[in-house]
Amino acid sequence: MTTTPTTDYAALDAWIDQHFDEEVQFLQALVRVPTDTPPGNNAPHAERTAELLRDFGYEAEKHAVPAADVQAYGMESITNLIVRRKYGSEGKGPTIALNAHGDVVPPGEGWTHDPYGAEIVDGKMYGRATAVSKSDFASFTFALRALEAVAQPAQGAVELHFTYDEEFGGELGPGWLLQKGLTKPDLMIAAGFSYEVVTAHNGCLQMEVTVHGKMAHAAVPHTGVDALQGAVHILNALYAQNQEYLKVTSNVAGIKHPYLNVGRIEGGTNTNVVPGKVSFKLDRRMIPEENPVEVEAAIRRVIETAAGERAGISVEIRRLLLANAMTPLAGNKPLVDAIQKHAQELLGEPVPALGTPLYTDVRLYVERGIPGVIYGAGPRTVLESHAKRADERLDLEDLRRATKVIARTLKDLLA
Repeated sequence: MTTTPTTDYAALDAWIDQHFDEEVQFLQALVRVPTDTPPGNNAPHAERTAELLRDFGYEAEKHAVPAADVQAYGMESITNLIVRRKYGSEGKGPTIALNAHGDVVPPGEGWTHDPYGAEIVDGKMYGRATAVSKSDFASFTFALRALEAVAQPAQGAVELHFTYDEEFGGELGPGWLLQKGLTKPDLMIAAGFSYEVVTAHNGCLQMEVTVHGKMAHAAVPHTGVDALQGAVHILNALYAQNQEYLKVTSNVAGIKHPYLNVGRIEGGTNTNVVPGKVSFKLDRRMIPEENPVEVEAAIRRVIETAAGERAGISVEIRRLLLANAMTPLAGNKPLVDAIQKHAQELLGEPVPALGTPLYTDVRLYVERGIPGVIYGAGPRTVLESHAKRADERLDLEDLRRATKVIARTLKDLLA
Protein backbone atom coordinates (compact mmCIF):
# COMPACT_ATOMS: atom_id res chain seq x y z
CA MET A 1 0.00 0.00 0.00
CA THR A 2 1.42 3.42 -0.94
CA THR A 3 0.08 6.86 -0.13
CA THR A 4 1.40 10.38 -0.35
CA PRO A 5 3.32 11.70 2.66
CA THR A 6 1.10 13.01 5.42
CA THR A 7 1.36 14.68 8.79
CA ASP A 8 -1.89 13.08 9.84
CA TYR A 9 -1.36 10.43 12.53
CA ALA A 10 -4.78 9.04 11.69
CA ALA A 11 -3.40 7.70 8.41
CA LEU A 12 -0.76 5.71 10.29
CA ASP A 13 -3.40 4.40 12.68
CA ALA A 14 -5.66 3.42 9.79
CA TRP A 15 -2.87 1.49 8.04
CA ILE A 16 -2.18 -0.46 11.23
CA ASP A 17 -5.88 -1.21 11.69
CA GLN A 18 -6.14 -2.41 8.10
CA HIS A 19 -3.16 -4.75 8.55
CA PHE A 20 -3.79 -5.80 12.13
CA ASP A 21 -4.98 -9.33 11.31
CA GLU A 22 -1.73 -9.80 9.41
CA GLU A 23 0.25 -8.52 12.42
CA VAL A 24 -1.50 -10.99 14.71
CA GLN A 25 -0.73 -13.85 12.32
CA PHE A 26 2.91 -12.75 12.20
CA LEU A 27 3.09 -12.90 16.02
CA GLN A 28 1.40 -16.30 16.08
CA ALA A 29 4.02 -17.66 13.67
CA LEU A 30 6.79 -16.37 15.94
CA VAL A 31 5.28 -17.82 19.12
CA ARG A 32 4.89 -21.25 17.50
CA VAL A 33 8.67 -21.65 17.12
CA PRO A 34 10.04 -22.47 20.61
CA THR A 35 13.02 -20.55 21.97
CA ASP A 36 13.40 -22.07 25.44
CA THR A 37 16.53 -20.68 27.06
CA PRO A 38 18.03 -22.84 28.44
CA PRO A 39 18.87 -24.81 26.40
CA GLY A 40 18.98 -21.84 24.02
CA ASN A 41 18.86 -23.33 20.53
CA ASN A 42 17.59 -20.08 19.03
CA ALA A 43 19.05 -19.96 15.52
CA PRO A 44 15.97 -21.75 14.05
CA HIS A 45 13.71 -18.95 15.31
CA ALA A 46 15.96 -16.34 13.71
CA GLU A 47 15.76 -18.21 10.41
CA ARG A 48 11.96 -18.29 10.61
CA THR A 49 11.81 -14.61 11.53
CA ALA A 50 14.03 -13.68 8.59
CA GLU A 51 11.81 -15.72 6.29
CA LEU A 52 8.68 -13.92 7.51
CA LEU A 53 10.35 -10.51 7.21
CA ARG A 54 11.32 -11.28 3.62
CA ASP A 55 7.61 -11.53 2.80
CA PHE A 56 7.38 -7.82 3.73
CA GLY A 57 10.35 -6.89 1.54
CA TYR A 58 12.76 -6.70 4.49
CA GLU A 59 16.09 -8.46 4.14
CA ALA A 60 17.44 -9.37 7.57
CA GLU A 61 21.19 -9.58 8.04
CA LYS A 62 21.97 -12.82 9.90
CA HIS A 63 24.79 -12.47 12.39
CA ALA A 64 25.61 -15.91 13.77
CA VAL A 65 27.64 -15.88 16.97
CA PRO A 66 30.52 -18.42 16.75
CA ALA A 67 29.49 -21.80 18.12
CA ALA A 68 32.39 -22.00 20.58
CA ASP A 69 31.41 -18.67 22.15
CA VAL A 70 27.77 -19.70 22.40
CA GLN A 71 28.55 -23.06 23.98
CA ALA A 72 30.98 -21.51 26.48
CA TYR A 73 28.14 -19.14 27.36
CA GLY A 74 25.86 -22.09 28.16
CA MET A 75 23.60 -21.93 25.11
CA GLU A 76 23.34 -23.93 21.88
CA SER A 77 22.93 -21.42 19.02
CA ILE A 78 22.44 -17.69 18.52
CA THR A 79 21.80 -15.85 15.26
CA ASN A 80 21.06 -12.15 15.78
CA LEU A 81 19.16 -10.22 13.12
CA ILE A 82 19.49 -6.64 11.88
CA VAL A 83 17.13 -5.05 9.35
CA ARG A 84 18.40 -1.66 8.12
CA ARG A 85 16.08 0.88 6.49
CA LYS A 86 17.67 4.15 5.38
CA TYR A 87 15.84 7.24 4.17
CA GLY A 88 17.06 10.27 2.24
CA SER A 89 20.66 11.47 2.14
CA GLU A 90 23.37 9.57 4.01
CA GLY A 91 24.19 11.13 7.37
CA LYS A 92 21.03 13.20 7.70
CA GLY A 93 18.66 12.47 10.55
CA PRO A 94 19.02 9.99 13.43
CA THR A 95 19.31 6.23 13.25
CA ILE A 96 16.73 4.67 15.60
CA ALA A 97 17.12 1.06 16.69
CA LEU A 98 14.15 -1.04 17.80
CA ASN A 99 15.32 -4.04 19.86
CA ALA A 100 13.34 -7.06 21.03
CA HIS A 101 14.57 -10.43 22.25
CA GLY A 102 13.24 -13.76 21.06
CA ASP A 103 14.66 -16.03 23.77
CA VAL A 104 12.42 -16.99 26.70
CA VAL A 105 12.47 -19.15 29.80
CA PRO A 106 10.97 -22.64 29.36
CA PRO A 107 7.18 -22.81 29.84
CA GLY A 108 7.15 -24.79 33.07
CA GLU A 109 3.99 -26.39 34.45
CA GLY A 110 0.41 -25.27 35.04
CA TRP A 111 -0.60 -24.13 31.54
CA THR A 112 -4.24 -24.35 30.48
CA HIS A 113 -3.30 -23.41 26.90
CA ASP A 114 -0.58 -24.81 24.64
CA PRO A 115 2.53 -22.70 25.43
CA TYR A 116 3.35 -22.68 21.72
CA GLY A 117 -0.16 -22.70 20.34
CA ALA A 118 -0.67 -18.91 20.17
CA GLU A 119 -4.38 -19.47 20.83
CA ILE A 120 -6.64 -16.42 20.90
CA VAL A 121 -9.37 -16.43 23.54
CA ASP A 122 -11.48 -13.38 24.44
CA GLY A 123 -9.15 -11.00 22.66
CA LYS A 124 -5.99 -12.34 24.29
CA MET A 125 -3.23 -14.42 22.72
CA TYR A 126 -1.83 -17.15 24.97
CA GLY A 127 1.67 -18.55 24.67
CA ARG A 128 5.22 -18.28 25.87
CA ALA A 129 6.74 -14.94 24.73
CA THR A 130 3.40 -13.45 23.66
CA ALA A 131 4.06 -10.59 26.10
CA VAL A 132 7.84 -10.78 26.58
CA SER A 133 8.93 -10.10 23.98
CA LYS A 134 7.99 -11.61 20.63
CA SER A 135 5.04 -9.23 20.78
CA ASP A 136 7.47 -6.43 19.99
CA PHE A 137 8.94 -8.27 17.04
CA ALA A 138 5.42 -7.64 15.73
CA SER A 139 4.81 -4.11 17.06
CA PHE A 140 8.19 -2.85 15.84
CA THR A 141 7.95 -4.54 12.43
CA PHE A 142 4.44 -3.29 11.70
CA ALA A 143 5.17 0.20 13.04
CA LEU A 144 8.04 0.33 10.57
CA ARG A 145 5.84 -0.94 7.75
CA ALA A 146 3.21 1.69 8.56
CA LEU A 147 5.83 4.43 8.69
CA GLU A 148 7.13 3.55 5.23
CA ALA A 149 3.71 3.07 3.71
CA VAL A 150 2.20 6.30 5.02
CA ALA A 151 4.74 8.80 6.33
CA GLN A 152 7.52 8.01 3.85
CA PRO A 153 10.37 9.60 5.89
CA ALA A 154 12.92 11.61 3.94
CA GLN A 155 15.83 11.37 6.39
CA GLY A 156 17.37 9.17 9.05
CA ALA A 157 17.14 5.41 9.41
CA VAL A 158 15.43 2.67 11.38
CA GLU A 159 17.04 -0.61 12.39
CA LEU A 160 15.28 -3.67 13.74
CA HIS A 161 17.51 -5.57 16.18
CA PHE A 162 16.08 -9.00 16.96
CA THR A 163 18.39 -10.77 19.40
CA TYR A 164 18.41 -14.04 21.30
CA ASP A 165 20.19 -14.08 24.67
CA GLU A 166 18.42 -11.63 26.98
CA GLU A 167 17.75 -14.41 29.48
CA PHE A 168 21.54 -14.90 29.76
CA GLY A 169 22.30 -11.18 30.02
CA GLY A 170 22.47 -9.91 26.45
CA GLU A 171 26.25 -10.03 26.01
CA LEU A 172 25.99 -12.22 22.89
CA GLY A 173 22.92 -10.37 21.64
CA PRO A 174 22.99 -6.55 21.58
CA GLY A 175 26.32 -6.59 23.41
CA TRP A 176 27.91 -8.66 20.64
CA LEU A 177 26.42 -6.57 17.82
CA LEU A 178 27.65 -3.36 19.45
CA GLN A 179 31.09 -4.71 20.38
CA LYS A 180 31.65 -5.95 16.82
CA GLY A 181 30.75 -2.53 15.42
CA LEU A 182 27.79 -3.95 13.48
CA THR A 183 25.53 -1.14 14.67
CA LYS A 184 25.78 2.26 16.32
CA PRO A 185 22.34 3.90 16.47
CA ASP A 186 21.67 7.39 17.78
CA LEU A 187 18.55 6.41 19.73
CA MET A 188 16.90 3.14 20.65
CA ILE A 189 13.62 1.71 21.92
CA ALA A 190 13.51 -1.74 23.49
CA ALA A 191 10.64 -4.14 24.06
CA GLY A 192 8.41 -3.19 26.98
CA PHE A 193 4.82 -2.65 28.07
CA SER A 194 2.25 -0.14 26.86
CA TYR A 195 1.32 1.80 29.98
CA GLU A 196 4.73 3.14 31.03
CA VAL A 197 7.96 4.42 29.51
CA VAL A 198 10.88 2.88 31.37
CA THR A 199 13.96 5.10 31.58
CA ALA A 200 15.94 3.27 34.31
CA HIS A 201 16.29 -0.23 35.67
CA ASN A 202 18.06 -2.30 38.28
CA GLY A 203 21.40 -3.95 37.87
CA CYS A 204 21.85 -7.66 38.51
CA LEU A 205 24.63 -9.77 39.99
CA GLN A 206 24.31 -13.53 39.58
CA MET A 207 26.69 -15.93 41.30
CA GLU A 208 27.17 -19.67 41.74
CA VAL A 209 28.29 -20.84 45.18
CA THR A 210 29.68 -24.36 45.62
CA VAL A 211 29.86 -25.62 49.20
CA HIS A 212 32.33 -28.44 49.88
CA GLY A 213 32.15 -30.84 52.81
CA LYS A 214 33.04 -34.54 53.01
CA MET A 215 30.90 -37.45 51.85
CA ALA A 216 30.11 -40.22 54.29
CA HIS A 217 27.70 -43.10 54.79
CA ALA A 218 24.53 -41.92 56.50
CA ALA A 219 24.97 -44.69 59.09
CA VAL A 220 28.17 -43.01 60.33
CA PRO A 221 27.52 -39.31 59.64
CA HIS A 222 30.24 -38.22 62.10
CA THR A 223 32.85 -39.43 59.60
CA GLY A 224 31.76 -36.80 57.10
CA VAL A 225 31.04 -33.09 56.87
CA ASP A 226 27.52 -32.28 55.68
CA ALA A 227 27.80 -29.78 52.83
CA LEU A 228 24.02 -29.27 52.83
CA GLN A 229 24.00 -28.17 56.45
CA GLY A 230 26.84 -25.83 55.60
CA ALA A 231 24.88 -24.49 52.64
CA VAL A 232 21.79 -23.94 54.80
CA HIS A 233 23.87 -21.88 57.24
CA ILE A 234 25.20 -19.77 54.37
CA LEU A 235 21.74 -19.39 52.86
CA ASN A 236 20.31 -18.19 56.17
CA ALA A 237 23.03 -15.56 56.34
CA LEU A 238 22.24 -14.45 52.80
CA TYR A 239 18.50 -14.33 53.35
CA ALA A 240 19.05 -12.21 56.46
CA GLN A 241 20.51 -9.57 54.14
CA ASN A 242 17.08 -9.04 52.60
CA GLN A 243 15.92 -7.52 55.86
CA GLU A 244 18.84 -5.11 55.72
CA TYR A 245 18.09 -4.26 52.07
CA LEU A 246 14.64 -3.05 53.09
CA LYS A 247 16.41 -0.13 54.78
CA VAL A 248 17.99 0.95 51.45
CA THR A 249 15.59 2.79 49.14
CA SER A 250 16.04 4.10 45.63
CA ASN A 251 15.21 7.63 44.54
CA VAL A 252 14.08 6.31 41.13
CA ALA A 253 10.29 6.09 40.78
CA GLY A 254 9.23 2.50 40.17
CA ILE A 255 12.27 1.00 41.94
CA LYS A 256 12.10 0.28 45.67
CA HIS A 257 15.05 -1.50 47.27
CA PRO A 258 17.71 -4.14 46.60
CA TYR A 259 16.88 -7.79 47.11
CA LEU A 260 18.40 -11.24 46.84
CA ASN A 261 16.94 -14.48 45.51
CA VAL A 262 18.33 -18.02 45.41
CA GLY A 263 16.73 -19.60 42.38
CA ARG A 264 18.48 -22.97 42.04
CA ILE A 265 20.10 -25.49 44.39
CA GLU A 266 21.49 -28.97 43.76
CA GLY A 267 23.79 -31.49 45.40
CA GLY A 268 24.24 -34.80 47.10
CA THR A 269 24.39 -38.29 45.57
CA ASN A 270 21.76 -40.38 47.38
CA THR A 271 19.43 -40.36 50.36
CA ASN A 272 21.79 -42.56 52.39
CA VAL A 273 24.89 -40.47 51.79
CA VAL A 274 25.99 -37.37 53.70
CA PRO A 275 26.31 -34.82 50.89
CA GLY A 276 29.85 -33.75 50.18
CA LYS A 277 29.00 -30.98 47.72
CA VAL A 278 26.07 -28.62 47.29
CA SER A 279 25.82 -25.70 44.89
CA PHE A 280 23.31 -22.91 44.55
CA LYS A 281 22.80 -19.90 42.28
CA LEU A 282 21.82 -16.50 43.57
CA ASP A 283 20.47 -13.35 41.97
CA ARG A 284 21.14 -9.99 43.64
CA ARG A 285 19.19 -7.06 42.20
CA MET A 286 20.97 -3.72 42.55
CA ILE A 287 19.25 -0.35 42.58
CA PRO A 288 20.80 2.31 40.30
CA GLU A 289 22.43 4.08 43.25
CA GLU A 290 24.49 1.03 44.28
CA ASN A 291 28.09 0.32 43.29
CA PRO A 292 28.30 -3.18 41.73
CA VAL A 293 31.89 -3.74 42.91
CA GLU A 294 30.92 -2.98 46.51
CA VAL A 295 27.79 -5.15 46.25
CA GLU A 296 29.77 -8.16 45.02
CA ALA A 297 32.45 -7.71 47.69
CA ALA A 298 29.78 -7.55 50.41
CA ILE A 299 28.04 -10.73 49.18
CA ARG A 300 31.37 -12.58 49.13
CA ARG A 301 32.09 -11.48 52.69
CA VAL A 302 28.73 -12.78 53.92
CA ILE A 303 29.29 -16.16 52.25
CA GLU A 304 32.88 -16.56 53.40
CA THR A 305 32.09 -15.50 56.96
CA ALA A 306 29.21 -17.96 57.24
CA ALA A 307 31.29 -20.78 55.73
CA GLY A 308 34.06 -20.07 58.24
CA GLU A 309 31.61 -20.66 61.07
CA ARG A 310 31.22 -24.33 60.08
CA ALA A 311 34.20 -26.62 60.63
CA GLY A 312 35.28 -28.56 57.56
CA ILE A 313 33.28 -26.44 55.13
CA SER A 314 34.89 -24.58 52.23
CA VAL A 315 33.34 -22.59 49.39
CA GLU A 316 33.98 -21.62 45.80
CA ILE A 317 32.26 -18.47 44.52
CA ARG A 318 31.90 -17.81 40.81
CA ARG A 319 30.34 -14.76 39.20
CA LEU A 320 27.92 -15.70 36.42
CA LEU A 321 26.62 -12.27 35.42
CA LEU A 322 27.17 -8.66 36.27
CA ALA A 323 24.62 -6.45 34.56
CA ASN A 324 24.93 -2.78 35.38
CA ALA A 325 21.88 -0.71 36.18
CA MET A 326 20.45 1.51 33.47
CA THR A 327 20.38 5.21 34.26
CA PRO A 328 18.76 7.79 31.96
CA LEU A 329 20.88 9.68 29.43
CA ALA A 330 19.87 13.28 28.76
CA GLY A 331 19.43 12.50 25.07
CA ASN A 332 16.42 10.25 25.71
CA LYS A 333 14.05 13.22 26.14
CA PRO A 334 12.76 13.22 22.51
CA LEU A 335 11.92 9.52 22.88
CA VAL A 336 10.17 9.99 26.21
CA ASP A 337 8.22 13.06 25.05
CA ALA A 338 7.00 11.47 21.83
CA ILE A 339 5.99 8.16 23.39
CA GLN A 340 4.21 9.82 26.31
CA LYS A 341 2.31 12.16 23.99
CA HIS A 342 1.05 9.44 21.67
CA ALA A 343 0.49 6.79 24.33
CA GLN A 344 -1.70 9.14 26.36
CA GLU A 345 -3.74 10.01 23.30
CA LEU A 346 -4.23 6.39 22.28
CA LEU A 347 -4.66 4.87 25.74
CA GLY A 348 -6.69 7.70 27.18
CA GLU A 349 -4.57 8.03 30.31
CA PRO A 350 -1.19 9.48 31.32
CA VAL A 351 1.77 7.18 30.71
CA PRO A 352 4.48 7.78 33.33
CA ALA A 353 8.24 7.68 32.76
CA LEU A 354 9.81 5.63 35.54
CA GLY A 355 12.19 2.85 36.51
CA THR A 356 11.66 -0.90 36.75
CA PRO A 357 13.15 -3.50 39.10
CA LEU A 358 13.95 -5.71 36.10
CA TYR A 359 17.23 -5.64 34.21
CA THR A 360 17.34 -5.60 30.41
CA ASP A 361 19.47 -5.43 27.28
CA VAL A 362 18.94 -1.67 27.07
CA ARG A 363 21.78 -1.09 29.53
CA LEU A 364 24.20 -2.34 26.85
CA TYR A 365 23.19 0.47 24.50
CA VAL A 366 23.13 3.09 27.26
CA GLU A 367 26.60 2.05 28.48
CA ARG A 368 27.86 3.00 25.01
CA GLY A 369 26.24 6.44 25.18
CA ILE A 370 23.13 5.57 23.13
CA PRO A 371 20.00 7.05 24.74
CA GLY A 372 17.28 4.45 25.08
CA VAL A 373 13.91 3.72 26.64
CA ILE A 374 11.75 0.66 27.11
CA TYR A 375 8.30 0.69 25.52
CA GLY A 376 6.18 -1.83 23.67
CA ALA A 377 3.14 -4.10 23.73
CA GLY A 378 1.92 -5.34 27.07
CA PRO A 379 -0.24 -4.76 30.15
CA ARG A 380 0.37 -2.55 33.16
CA THR A 381 2.45 -5.05 35.11
CA VAL A 382 4.65 -8.10 34.62
CA LEU A 383 2.31 -9.97 36.98
CA GLU A 384 -0.68 -9.24 34.74
CA SER A 385 1.16 -10.55 31.68
CA HIS A 386 2.04 -13.88 33.37
CA ALA A 387 5.56 -13.45 31.96
CA LYS A 388 7.79 -16.33 33.12
CA ARG A 389 4.67 -18.06 34.49
CA ALA A 390 1.97 -20.35 33.13
CA ASP A 391 -0.58 -18.92 30.67
CA GLU A 392 1.45 -15.91 29.56
CA ARG A 393 -0.87 -13.77 27.51
CA LEU A 394 -1.15 -10.53 25.54
CA ASP A 395 -4.24 -8.38 25.10
CA LEU A 396 -4.33 -7.82 21.36
CA GLU A 397 -5.64 -4.28 21.79
CA ASP A 398 -2.43 -3.47 23.69
CA LEU A 399 -0.51 -4.79 20.67
CA ARG A 400 -2.56 -2.63 18.32
CA ARG A 401 -2.13 0.53 20.41
CA ALA A 402 1.58 0.02 21.05
CA THR A 403 2.19 -0.43 17.32
CA LYS A 404 0.48 2.90 16.68
CA VAL A 405 2.49 4.63 19.40
CA ILE A 406 5.77 3.37 17.96
CA ALA A 407 4.80 4.30 14.40
CA ARG A 408 3.81 7.83 15.43
CA THR A 409 6.99 8.21 17.48
CA LEU A 410 9.18 7.14 14.56
CA LYS A 411 7.38 9.63 12.35
CA ASP A 412 8.05 12.46 14.81
CA LEU A 413 11.73 11.59 15.26
CA LEU A 414 12.38 11.25 11.53
CA ALA A 415 10.43 14.34 10.47
